[in-house]
Amino acid sequence: MRLDKYLKVSRLIKRRTVANEACDAGRVFINDKPAKASANVKVGDIITIGFGNKEVKAEVLSLQETVKKEEAKELFRYL
Repeated sequence: MRLDKYLKVSRLIKRRTVANEACDAGRVFINDKPAKASANVKVGDIITIGFGNKEVKAEVLSLQETVKKEEAKELFRYL
């Protein structure tokens, strides 16, 4: 699954366009490597997102194309 789509589906970032912009700005990393929006995400990957002076780390637990809002937090685990 593409990184920008995963960030939107998992609700780590609310909109896909915002996820794209964050990737283009170099604020998103997969396993400590800068990631483009088109990068493939696999189960077990560690995604790091920089929000201003705050950094969020999450481990990918599951990949799904669509998911309900309540179940979105089951796709990842905060580290």
